Amino acid sequence: MPLDIHGILLLDKPLGLSSAGAVARVKYLFNARKAGHTGSLDPLASGLLPICFGEATKFGAQLLEADKTYRVTVRLGERTASADRESDVIETRTLPGFSREQLQQALAVFPRDYSQVPPMHSALKQDGKPLYQYARAGITRERAPRAITIHDLQLLDWQAPDLSFDVRCTKGAYIRVLAEDLAAQLGTIGHLAALRRIAVAPFAAERQWSFATLESLSVMQRREALLPVDAALGAWRRFDLPVGGVSAFRQGQTVSLVGESPGLPGTVRIYAEGLGFLGLGEIEAAGLLKPLRLISSAANRA
Repeated sequence: MPLDIHGILLLDKPLGLSSAGAVARVKYLFNARKAGHTGSLDPLASGLLPICFGEATKFGAQLLEADKTYRVTVRLGERTASADRESDVIETRTLPGFSREQLQQALAVFPRDYSQVPPMHSALKQDGKPLYQYARAGITRERAPRAITIHDLQLLDWQAPDLSFDVRCTKGAYIRVLAEDLAAQLGTIGHLAALRRIAVAPFAAERQWSFATLESLSVMQRREALLPVDAALGAWRRFDLPVGGVSAFRQGQTVSLVGESPGLPGTVRIYAEGLGFLGLGEIEAAGLLKPLRLISSAANRA
């Protein structure tokens, strides 16, 4: 029988596996009742895929909204219909002799705030169908551009025709589109040759777990690999709720903080002595604490 397991696993997703497939495999390994990923990775991409179990799924939106960092390889001088290795090369161009300095400059001046047009080979839906189904039928649909922000671009290597760099960007960025746009800025064409996600804020330096390692562990050791339910919520300040307000808060009631020192209004992580993390709340200017998202007592971890 599946178990109620709570926490976050930082999975190192392998190539060739969909995010949904990765979740199904992880659920089986942990014998977990409930789990979900927090921002998909294509089968052609590897790397960090945070998977939330149980009560941690209530806070998955925070990871969906978080900045992501990718290690990218773009093959310049070649274009594919899908802008990645999923389809065949349909156009080639002779490359000029780019220097490392030229490529560093191109990354430095690339627009940090710009609008991307989602690729036709994507899961974005129109009229109930993902765009890639239209693309495979030879149909092109109009797509509304979406605004994204590139926070950082760092050149790693240039071994013609392959350009490698790290990019930190906001949610919703299509790295395939970035690859084509960067190639266009360089006066050529290009496609995404390799992609690995190396960070999802706030997770970067923490250990990531491969399936090979997880499968070598005992059931108890796998459970020990999980981060606590509140691991992704460090952006909000901590507030320790006095014992007198715990019962009302856990019942979803607004709690008066008159006589306490709640600090400035805003969203806070709520903890209680002996109980650990209780959920997220909103401190209002009137000195009231309003519950926003609560977790069950079974998932509390100090």
